[in-house]
This record gives sequence, C-alpha cells and structure tokens, in this order.
Amino acid sequence: MQRATKLPECDWGLEYDRWRQLPEPQVVLFMRARRLTELNVLYGMREMAKGESQEAVDAWLAGIRFSQDLARGGTAIFALVANRMLLQDLHALNGAIRKGQLNEVQKREVYATVNALPNDGLDWVGAWAIEVSTGEDFLQKLCTSTNPGAIWEKTGTPVPKGIPPTALEIQAYREYVLAAQAASGEPPEKAKTLLHDLEPKMLALGGVEQAFIPSPQVLNSARAEAWTARAELMQALSK
Repeated sequence: MQRATKLPECDWGLEYDRWRQLPEPQVVLFMRARRLTELNVLYGMREMAKGESQEAVDAWLAGIRFSQDLARGGTAIFALVANRMLLQDLHALNGAIRKGQLNEVQKREVYATVNALPNDGLDWVGAWAIEVSTGEDFLQKLCTSTNPGAIWEKTGTPVPKGIPPTALEIQAYREYVLAAQAASGEPPEKAKTLLHDLEPKMLALGGVEQAFIPSPQVLNSARAEAWTARAELMQALSK
C-alpha cells in the first residue's frame, strides 16, 4: 500500500456506475481499506517507538496519500471512509511533532504534503458531483423504464412509493444536490448555515429522490473534523 501511494495515480475503487448494484463488494472494499489504514498507522507508531522517525513519517504520509486515492472520483461514502483514514494520520503526525520527535527535514516533508491538501482534507465538492451524476442517471433510468420496479430491486432494497419519478421531481432533486454541492465548497461553519436553509427543499422531495441524497449534515461534520485536524497540524508545524 505504501509503495502504491507513490504512483502518480492509483485507483483503489470500484466501477462507480455500478456501485449501487454492488453493495457487498463495496463494504468489503471499505473494510479492507480501513484495516490497511489502521495497520499502517500502527506501523508508524511502532517505528517511532523504535526510534525510526523517518519510517514513521513515511508511513503516515503514505496514509494521507492513500486517503486521497480512495476518495478521488468516488461518491460521498468514499469521502467519508477516506476522511476517517486521513484523520488518523493527521493526528499521529500532530502528536509526533508536538512531542518533538521529528527533525526539521521531516517537518518540511510533512508540511509539503499537508499544505497541498484542501483545507477540509479531501475533494468534497467532487464527491457531491459524483452523487449528482450517479443519482440523476439512476432516476432518469427509472423515469424512462417500462419496468422501474425491476431496476430498483437490483439495489437490494424494497421498492418505495413514487416510482417512477417525474421529470419535475428529478429536476427538483438536481437543484437541491447542486446547491448542497456548492455549500460543500464553503468553510464548514458557513456550509452548516447554508445546508440548514436548504433543508425545506430536501424535505419537499419524494422518498425516491431522498434515497439518493447522503446526509449533508454528516458530510459537513466530517469536513469540519478534517478542517480542524489539518489546521492544528499546520499550527504545530509553524512553531
């Protein structure tokens, strides 16, 4: 995993146009990714305990790159899983710096990697863009199909009321998720207010459309955690 994160591009994900039809492989992917990250963080801690600070830094920076690779081009759930990974490595590096365990060269290396990250750690706007695209495509298939119930059954969940959605309902869905996507480009505190103001529009959507919308509040809370962790690490590096 550490070697793979040094590649210019590394795709750890699934075929995203099929992910709604493949819930079990998705869960397996996330569980394996989480375990890889946890082992990698522990490996860094073990190396630091042995006095091998460079190996520890290499491991934790690899973990940061891994989180970026996993989230890149994925939906919101990929970003959420990647965010949990990212936080572990940011906290590990922060702790090592505050304990004085890194030299100046290593601090500069950490700074270069962390400074290149978005303020909220990941491309959350991009994750929302994938949500917009995959959700709208699926709703359009339901709308134009002669047997929308059969399409829905492939998701492995009961067929809800309101199938197929109308063109107006799909348009209302699109307007909401695009507004939520735009909010995710703002600082978390401002985004929280924007999402609160948008809530009536989400509640006005049908059950089918709402099923394709990840919790905006949960995503924004995750963004806030990453924003704070990154800021705290950058502050530690500046001392």
